Amino acid sequence: MLKEFRNFIMTGNVIEFAVAVIMAGAVGMVVNGFVADVVMPIVGHFAGGLDFADLKIILDEAVLAADGSVTSPENAIRWGAWVNTIVNLIIVGFVMFVIVKAYNKTKKPLVEAAPAPAGPSEIDLLIEIRDALRK
Repeated sequence: MLKEFRNFIMTGNVIEFAVAVIMAGAVGMVVNGFVADVVMPIVGHFAGGLDFADLKIILDEAVLAADGSVTSPENAIRWGAWVNTIVNLIIVGFVMFVIVKAYNKTKKPLVEAAPAPAGPSEIDLLIEIRDALRK
């Protein structure tokens, strides 16, 4: 059983999949950083200096005790963080589109086999049969 597992793990597909998962995590961190640190500040600048990550609809305010400690945390819909996530999705989708498009260009086009030579038509066959019957 251990030998079968080792053979399974050492196949190319599993190793390629593992590399793809690790690369996806790294690309995800890069895209998150790009969106949070580059794109959203530009969008916020044109939206009047807003930081979308902080935008929310507060449902229940946080309750503080007399000593300043929080007894009940704030309950809010953080729609600004959701907007950041949507921008992430759009950027990742675009990057994946560009990568797949470039990959498809590098693949060699399949050379189509030459079409099989056309056989004799029905008329040609009938003529051959007629000539054979005459002999």
